[in-house]
Amino acid sequence: MREGSLDAPTRHPLDWTDGAFWDEASLDEELERVFDICHGCRRCVSLCEAFPTLFDLVDASPTLEIDGVDPSEYRAVVDQCYLCDLCFQTKCPYVPPHEWDVDFPHLMLRAKAVRFRRKKPPLRRRVLGATTAVGRLASIPVVAGTVNALNRSPSMRRMLEKTLGVHRDARLPEYHSDTLKKRMNRRRRREMEAEPLPPTRGRVALFATCYCSVNAPDIAEDLVRVLGHNGIPVRLVDRETCCGMPRYEQGDLEAVDRARRTNIPQLVERIDRGYDILAAIPSCVLMFKQELPLMYPQDADVQKVKAHIFDPFEYLALRHRAGGLDTDFKHSLGRVAWHAACHQRVQNIGGKTREILELVPDTTVTPVERCSGHDGTYGVRVESYAASKKIARGTLRRLERIEFDRFASDCPMAAAHLAEDLELPHPETNPITLLRIAYGI
Repeated sequence: MREGSLDAPTRHPLDWTDGAFWDEASLDEELERVFDICHGCRRCVSLCEAFPTLFDLVDASPTLEIDGVDPSEYRAVVDQCYLCDLCFQTKCPYVPPHEWDVDFPHLMLRAKAVRFRRKKPPLRRRVLGATTAVGRLASIPVVAGTVNALNRSPSMRRMLEKTLGVHRDARLPEYHSDTLKKRMNRRRRREMEAEPLPPTRGRVALFATCYCSVNAPDIAEDLVRVLGHNGIPVRLVDRETCCGMPRYEQGDLEAVDRARRTNIPQLVERIDRGYDILAAIPSCVLMFKQELPLMYPQDADVQKVKAHIFDPFEYLALRHRAGGLDTDFKHSLGRVAWHAACHQRVQNIGGKTREILELVPDTTVTPVERCSGHDGTYGVRVESYAASKKIARGTLRRLERIEFDRFASDCPMAAAHLAEDLELPHPETNPITLLRIAYGI
């Protein structure tokens, strides 16, 4: 047996439709097996709070081994995992094809799913995961202004903490009644011929995402402008719903399935008409590129979307390599500190954001590959807010050692989570926005 593996990690499909997946005795047995391996290795201790929680349980047990930990305490570990996948992709030496076959994130997902089916989480947790419904309600004109004002009110934040479990100090995004869809409807459509540059087709259907639809439409607008500047026609996906990632992180796999049945047919229809799919949020791209394909390995439509969805900078890099990217930039960006978002890193596309931004003259990019600690609702929930800020401190310390003119992260939630503890000379924190600024458009 080899101690560790140097082979590239290989992901197994998630066998969630098999009855054994839901067997609690089998789950506890697998948790004990994997936790025992993690306890003997501990390479992942700095990634998140899941591993320190596990090791503290072992160290406090009477045997100092995992067999001394009561299985009822495993939940404390599961609750600290937000499925970023970094342990699987970057740290664990025992992932497949190693014979120990450790997939910590998928095991945590299975534990969350079994618990969700047995006893649904409190309504407040499920509301936080209902991003599409909450966004539609909060973006209604007048309602949006009221919600934003209430979110800035200390007394209302204390009430929100008691009712929805949102920590009173957590930063909450603004809601816009002038949604992305409204802005796109106002745009004057330019007639452009798509220029295919394999593997890209030169025509994009934008999966708007819940966040960019109502919380950060500027980011998606900037992406549309950058693509248009490069001669790439763009349209929105017509009737999308949430990609499913917030429900996936709760273990609500049936809700993920419902989202799949809404989104996949629309995306496939666009792909069949010659479009590529883009989304400006790394988590949403990851959902279609990895999580859904692992849940539905035999579904041809899911696999088709996987083959045609791109991270925005991955797409721009492919166009550039084929000679199809405008590099006539008007403004330097200077020194950019770039936070590499976890859900983008695990897509295995490399530092494409850095690659493109460094095409801008007199621009250097320093990557920071540490977790922001935000990760979906983990960074706002009252029970995990402190742990989230603790994780962010390591990233902030790294940023404090870098001299930079601009800070950016492809994940707008991570950017905002980190930016509130930074003094930024420029307010723009999304690299697509920086690229739009560099173009002078």
